This record gives sequence, C-alpha cells and structure tokens, in this order.
Amino acid sequence: MAKKIAFAGTFATLRAILEPLEKELRVQTDKPGEYALCMPTLTDSIGRPLYFAGVRTGKSYVSYHLMPIYMNARLAATISPVLRRRMQGKSCFNFTTIDSANVRELTALTKKGLESFRKLKPPTM
Repeated sequence: MAKKIAFAGTFATLRAILEPLEKELRVQTDKPGEYALCMPTLTDSIGRPLYFAGVRTGKSYVSYHLMPIYMNARLAATISPVLRRRMQGKSCFNFTTIDSANVRELTALTKKGLESFRKLKPPTM
C-alpha cells in the first residue's frame, strides 16, 4: 500500500512536468497510471502522430519517457550523472520517488526537447 501511495505522488509530479505542454502537443493517453503526449504536426513511419513524452506506473517504479533524448544526442549529452543513473534504455527514466533536483532537470530537458521537436520538419506528401 505504501508503494502505491509513493508511486501516485511520483506519477503526479512527473505528469505535472508534461501538462503545461498540452497547449502545443496532443494528449495521446490519459488514464490512471499512464499519460502520454504526441506531436500532432509530426508523424512516425506509418503516419501516426510522433510520440513526444509520457509517464507510466509499473510494478516497481514510475517511468518518464522522453523521446527527444533518443533523437537528439546533444540533448542526451547534457543529462547529469545523477539523473543518468535513473536511465533505463535510451529515453526512459525510472523513479520510485523523485526529488526536486530531478524534477527541475527533467523539466528543463523536456522544454529543450520540445524546442528540438519544433525544429523538425513535417513529412511532405
């Protein structure tokens, strides 16, 4: 029970990083334990809006996925060693709880990631 309560707070904190971006991005998923945004002006290889970022509660941690990290090596190189220890794969960070320093860094990375996505060109038909 304590784990669920801690995860709920961590999920809410990570979701709060993304919510202000709803004005520009599209909510792709919004259900208990899962929230995701996509870039409506960009599409993947089969025409779906390009995934931007999301938060998902799992059994052992809450994951924060940030696709611009995967697509932008310069942005990925700016991740601090402390936050990098939270990485799972190339664009995912796992938390059970989260401190204010990680929130600040993820907020800044997310904003920079959105700036990098804005520079991408939509596909031409």
